[in-house]
Amino acid sequence: MRKFLFAILVLVVIAIGMLHYFTPGYMVFYHDMYRRLSYFPIVLGAIWFGVRGGVVLAVMSSIAFIPHLLLYIGQGAETYLSELTEIFLYLAAGTVTGIIAGRESRLRLRYKELSEQLEKSYQKLHRETQLLLEVEEQLGAAQKLSALGQLSASLAHEIKNPLSSIKGTAEILLDEFPPDHPKREFVEILLKETTRLNSTVEEVLQFSRRDAPDNKKESAETEPLAQVIDRVSSLLASQLRKKNISLSVAGWENGKTFFVPGKKMSQVFLNIILNAIDAAPRKGIIMVDTLKQADGYSVLVQNSGAPVPDGHKKKIFDPFYSTKQGGTGLGLSISKKIVESYGGTLAVSDSELGGACFTVFLPEHSAANQVKEQAASDFKRLE
Repeated sequence: MRKFLFAILVLVVIAIGMLHYFTPGYMVFYHDMYRRLSYFPIVLGAIWFGVRGGVVLAVMSSIAFIPHLLLYIGQGAETYLSELTEIFLYLAAGTVTGIIAGRESRLRLRYKELSEQLEKSYQKLHRETQLLLEVEEQLGAAQKLSALGQLSASLAHEIKNPLSSIKGTAEILLDEFPPDHPKREFVEILLKETTRLNSTVEEVLQFSRRDAPDNKKESAETEPLAQVIDRVSSLLASQLRKKNISLSVAGWENGKTFFVPGKKMSQVFLNIILNAIDAAPRKGIIMVDTLKQADGYSVLVQNSGAPVPDGHKKKIFDPFYSTKQGGTGLGLSISKKIVESYGGTLAVSDSELGGACFTVFLPEHSAANQVKEQAASDFKRLE
């Protein structure tokens, strides 16, 4: 486009030069109009192309003006020099206009850069403002959650003692009624519901505790990861049979040499697989797969059924958040807390089976394995 405009200006200059050449000398009015017309391509060239464009078109206009100068040769030095001055005015017009236009172009470019920087600053300020509002909202939610946790812990402590008394009384009453007594069923219901309520209270109390794991205490309780998964699978056999769910365990060999805190990890996998049983349909499938990673081990628990909605994925590990009727919303939250206390991660994603996939990652040099390795090292030194 710029080359096309420059070519048009050059053609205009050539046309003006031709007009000078073919117009008779006595038509002074026309020659004066032509030489004034020459300023337009010069000024436009300077505005559009800067000093260089203005000077080039000024030189070309001066060359095109030569046929007009030849008409004044021999008419006196004063008249000839008066016409010759027009060439210097062409050059001056091209140079000065080009300088002014170049300065304006630089200022326009500078203003554009400042405008872009201002826009970036505004966007950054907007993002930081949004982040600040989100952090403030999270802080408010955390404060409410902390207050709720303290209240729940206090209530749980108050409920636990009388609940133990009720359970003990129910056990005594159970012994008083033989299996064929019509009232034994009600006592069994009382004992069952008391046990369930006691389990819920224990979950609330456990969540309210924020102590770090005692590695020395748990070092004696470490066992292979494969053994933990095998035990949890056996414990859940009756729940699996009730819904006719098929449970397959793969990668058992990978977890034979990786030691973990038995009780804590049993609780983690118990919560996750129970959640998978609740989510899976009747005659569904649950797959547990242990994988060796470069820096640790991953255990994938997948179930068939409907996938977890994206909105629930963000909240599924939040305390007291549950979509199950009668759920406390603490099982997965406690599991995540336990896994992270050993330097691992617990995440949820979509399963290849259609449902959810919970991935437990434990680093190879977790607390349990460090204790085991230290014990092995000490034993070798003693030998």
